[in-house]
Amino acid sequence: MTIRVLLADDQALLRSAFRVLVDSEPDMEVVGEASDGAEAVRLVRQERADVVLMDIRMPGTDGLAATRLISADPGLAHVRVVMLTTFEVDEYVVQSLRAGASGFLGKGAEPEELLAAIRIAAGGEALLSPAATKGLIAKFLAQGDGLDDDRDPARAERLGALTGREREVLVQVAGGHSNDEIAERLEVSPLTVKTHVNRAMAKLGARDRAQLVVIAYESGLVRPRMD
Repeated sequence: MTIRVLLADDQALLRSAFRVLVDSEPDMEVVGEASDGAEAVRLVRQERADVVLMDIRMPGTDGLAATRLISADPGLAHVRVVMLTTFEVDEYVVQSLRAGASGFLGKGAEPEELLAAIRIAAGGEALLSPAATKGLIAKFLAQGDGLDDDRDPARAERLGALTGREREVLVQVAGGHSNDEIAERLEVSPLTVKTHVNRAMAKLGARDRAQLVVIAYESGLVRPRMD
């Protein structure tokens, strides 16, 4: 199956470079280009894109607002957004994940990393390395007094719907561990872990693994560690 990719960036030269790279792959194709968030949302619907490479900073409707609009549309539930940042440590990274992005990628990433990111996102996985999950996400959520203010009581209550094992798995996911690593830690099969992850996503209303990480922190199930 061909992965349909939409490019959203206000720099035409960068979009052109991404197009050449993506279109060179046999399993993906660029189905549209947008120079601002509003156009990106329109084209996602029109071109039935699977993955959007979304620049955070664009004129008019920025990437953050566009991601929220995409995530809020039930008809676009299959769409995965990968946020493009100038720097890997970006002040909007966690806001992007909260808005519904599946992950983020620095614009300085290697071509192979960009292509891998598209495939990972299309497969429904979170584009968050263990280092990013343990460091960046915890750091941003812990900054200032925003963690307690932004905590979602409804999500905290919904944790009660999880089984004990699902909560254990959620804690491990928030720690940045892969299914194989979680399986080894909990002494179960990777397939069992995947089942628990999917059930936790359904119960908590998470679009993907990245959303589970944010929910785990925002609900208070996992507290940020700065070590």
